[in-house]
Amino acid sequence: MIQATKDIFREEGLPGFWRGNVPALLMVMPYTAIQFTVLHRMKTYAAGSSKTEVHIQLNPYLSYISGALAGCAATVGSYPFDLLRTILASQGEPKIYPSMRSAFIDIFQTRGFRGLYAGLSPTLVEIIPYAGLQFGTYDTFRRWTMSWNHRHYPNSGATNRKDGLSSFQLLLCGLAAGTCAKLVCHPLDVVKKRFQIEGLQRHPRYGARVEQDAYRNMIDALRRIMKSEGTAGLYKGIIPSTVKAAPAGAVTFLAFDTISDWLLSISS
Repeated sequence: MIQATKDIFREEGLPGFWRGNVPALLMVMPYTAIQFTVLHRMKTYAAGSSKTEVHIQLNPYLSYISGALAGCAATVGSYPFDLLRTILASQGEPKIYPSMRSAFIDIFQTRGFRGLYAGLSPTLVEIIPYAGLQFGTYDTFRRWTMSWNHRHYPNSGATNRKDGLSSFQLLLCGLAAGTCAKLVCHPLDVVKKRFQIEGLQRHPRYGARVEQDAYRNMIDALRRIMKSEGTAGLYKGIIPSTVKAAPAGAVTFLAFDTISDWLLSISS
């Protein structure tokens, strides 16, 4: 990771660390909106109530299933931006695509509409356990923390939240949930990105290219990676990926819960 940081800064300067940021933002806005909307609807349906304090008490299995379905819906709705983000961030120097628009046009012209969804199948296979684990473990950690607070601070009124959790505790729950989900599902993320950068003619110094149609399917990709790179190949990039995903998930959960409580307070 240190070597990669030095190379990026030397070759591309500080802006190189934000390569692919525009499509990433265009992805995360609809992705997050769809994800939390579907999640809330699923939990409301399962619990028979729209109240957050009721949702927390849902059966853990229902939390996992709701999270998995929400992740699938969000992925399908925002996937082309995820593809463009990965390609722009992976191309290196010299650039294959100078802008998001040029990448979009080239992919559409050479691979058609289906090209914008290259790697969708392994992405959905990845997002089902990832989103399920992230949301399921988040709810589980919240319940554990609420029980811990109740045992150790039965008369505490330090927070105005109905669940009795502080912002710091919510942040820790989100951090733990994001870390667990990423550590378990990272091999599937590696496979997804291999499909996304198939055929990208980047410079050889950035590593071996993934030729077009290099893998027949997800199982074939896993088998080939294991054969040529060993088990370690499935965990390439695990440290920077976790360093990014865990705090990002923590902030997302904290922001969502805080803003939801605020909206409820001003609407009641």
